[in-house]
Amino acid sequence: MPAQLLKGKPLADKIKEEVKKEVEELKAKGVSPSLVAVQVGENEASKVYTNAQRKNAELCGIKYELQELPESTTQEQLLKHIAGLNADPNVTGIILQMPVPQHIDAKVCQWSIAYEKDVEGVTPTNMGLVTFGKPRLVPCTALGAYELIKSTGVDLYGKEVVVVGHSDIVGKPAALLLLNSFGTTTICHIATGQRGLTESHVRRAEILVVAVGVPHLIKGDWIKEGAIVVDIGINPQPDGKILGDVETEVAMEKASWITPVPGGAGTATTAILMRNTIEAAKWQLEMKQS
Repeated sequence: MPAQLLKGKPLADKIKEEVKKEVEELKAKGVSPSLVAVQVGENEASKVYTNAQRKNAELCGIKYELQELPESTTQEQLLKHIAGLNADPNVTGIILQMPVPQHIDAKVCQWSIAYEKDVEGVTPTNMGLVTFGKPRLVPCTALGAYELIKSTGVDLYGKEVVVVGHSDIVGKPAALLLLNSFGTTTICHIATGQRGLTESHVRRAEILVVAVGVPHLIKGDWIKEGAIVVDIGINPQPDGKILGDVETEVAMEKASWITPVPGGAGTATTAILMRNTIEAAKWQLEMKQS
């Protein structure tokens, strides 16, 4: 039987409805959640994301502002700008849009965001909380992948879990979330592939998450019968097609659930960003009251 499609839209819609209610509850307490996105220089791809952020924020009742800084902005100037947002009590969420110009160290600037306003979950404090099984603000795509897996009703306890890709904002946090649910978690990366071992790991995966950015890196016939497959890869092709990191059509014949590309985990990412904005506002309220 072909795999069932694990679509991101139902999860995104559910999250946005929950966020709307929480926004009203916060406003009743005198807290107006607001999200500020900072973009340095012009970037067409980034505009797609900021437009989606604005649309979703307005839908959920969250104030949204895109602050555009010139390409010539120095790292010191950007750090000062972020420090101002950290100190502004009217700003409850901050996101630094990627990419930044080459003369700026993205990590240094991201890590300067106050952890309680870090709606992308990329600061050492928030990553550390994920590591210790006490997540508060979690990287959005990683959390989207995790929640899609949970939505199938699978019991992760003891399951063979393989995450292909070890990026700081997707692979690593996704692996930690699955590990915290007692999945037996393996991470594959470039060195795994260079040793020719990726296929053997994938073949035993009952839960497979792939986030590399290489079209059809994972062959469909590698998929274990009945596996749940979350493909986070988005790889535009010259002919206009968008391919995932997994050979979807073949994999569908073996998997029990598989995300479509596009339309999978990425679809839930912006909704989770909105939920993180609410979580950040609640965290700041708790800090004021303590």
